Amino acid sequence: MLAKLRTFSLLGIEAVPVEVEVDVSPAGLPKTVLVGLPEAAVKESTHRVERAIVNSGFQRPQNRVVINLAPADLPKDAASFDLPIALGILAGSGQMDVGRLMQYAVVGELALDGSTRPAKGALSMAMTAAREDHLAGMLVPRDSAAEAAVVEDVPVLPIANLTQAIAFLTGEIDLEPCPSRLADHFRDYSSYDVDFSDVRGQETAKRALTVAAAGNHNLLMIGPPGSGKTMLAKRMPTILPVLTPEESIETTRIYSAVGRLKAGQPLLAVRPFRSPHHTISNAGLVGGGSIPTPGEISLAHNGVLFLDELPEFNRQTLEVLRQPLEDGTVTIARALNSTTFPANFMLIAALNPCPCGYRGDPRRRCQCTPPQVERYMSKISGPLIDRIDIHIEVPSVAFRDLSDGTPGTSSAEMREQVQKARETQAARFRGSKIRCNADMGHRPIRQHCPLDDECQNLLKSAMAEMGLSARAHDKILRVARTIADLDASEPIRPNHLNEAINYRMLDRQLWT
Repeated sequence: MLAKLRTFSLLGIEAVPVEVEVDVSPAGLPKTVLVGLPEAAVKESTHRVERAIVNSGFQRPQNRVVINLAPADLPKDAASFDLPIALGILAGSGQMDVGRLMQYAVVGELALDGSTRPAKGALSMAMTAAREDHLAGMLVPRDSAAEAAVVEDVPVLPIANLTQAIAFLTGEIDLEPCPSRLADHFRDYSSYDVDFSDVRGQETAKRALTVAAAGNHNLLMIGPPGSGKTMLAKRMPTILPVLTPEESIETTRIYSAVGRLKAGQPLLAVRPFRSPHHTISNAGLVGGGSIPTPGEISLAHNGVLFLDELPEFNRQTLEVLRQPLEDGTVTIARALNSTTFPANFMLIAALNPCPCGYRGDPRRRCQCTPPQVERYMSKISGPLIDRIDIHIEVPSVAFRDLSDGTPGTSSAEMREQVQKARETQAARFRGSKIRCNADMGHRPIRQHCPLDDECQNLLKSAMAEMGLSARAHDKILRVARTIADLDASEPIRPNHLNEAINYRMLDRQLWT
């Protein structure tokens, strides 16, 4: 007897519809054949499924069982095929009625006792199920139901075990769909544990971070060890605008696809902060694998990617960041297919001014020779530095600032300034694909960043003295536009341009 079910397979972070066909026919010896490009996790599912069927009180068919996962040319690599395969075997062997079998999509991994385990990518699967015709709902493991229920357009039915799934599909019991609770998730998970008021001193650095957050600009911090670079970077998400529901779902589906969601938290309601170690590989940073999976830059989508000790990273690893920084996406190409992952992140990098870390520090003597400093700085290419809009120096904090009991500028105060500037940009770019000043190309820059004669002369002399590239010229204008937005000024004034030029001076001092 032939049984058919509908399920999904992950391809990157996208869910693709898959039809599970199970044919049970008489044979001399019992045998199970699984076809349709199954990877190791899917091939092993036959053993899990057999024991789950027996331990749930049903019989293992003593016949030839052929399981086909269509389309046959799509690689299948997940344990979420366990539940549909088990249901197909039971329906094909006549141990359960077909009933509602084709009306619902089914996903889920099975334990040996027949209970369900969470499925990776439940959110992406629910989004695809919502676009499918003739689907009455979706059966998912109980622990993944809250995540999938974020998609309100498809009823999500939580399943605790194989027996419960059979009882529902044969009409013996009814199940209540899992409620969405989107507003509750945002209320429960949208708070941060850190605040900029914890940072004493460094008000100049806080101003630069406010500018960076207001225009979504990339930022480079240079300073001696212990000056607070990491502390500042970790607090950057607290001043960025609150995640919108669309951004939250975009980011959550990436974490769901790689199994990085925290237990009991079905939705990311704060902006992600990723800080990979400098020994990370190219594939770990941008994504890769025989079946491509997202890397750190995609996990930082709609959030912050922090690269501490930038010169310690492999130079080739850093160079692969150049294209994602420009495009906001990364494409992983393989022989059979190519996969595009979102990678719209804010880059914050930190480094010491020399190998020992104390070059230019008035309290500590630098032990590095000029050739050592040159080799250290040459690990970072000029094209990558040009893609970072703001460069600031973070000096050591004086004792009087550390011992002062007055709290520093808080994240709430900084976020209020950022939010007003973002609202100005939203009104400016309404109707276009541009969201922030940092996204402006050459033509929008000419349209939205006009300069008077005084500003033109100021920028001309700065470019001549500092040897700035054409890309750096555009970066200065973008940053100046953001500073003007923070001041609620329509024209860009000389003081705005001066501040923007100062944010480009350190790279010329250190990389020339």
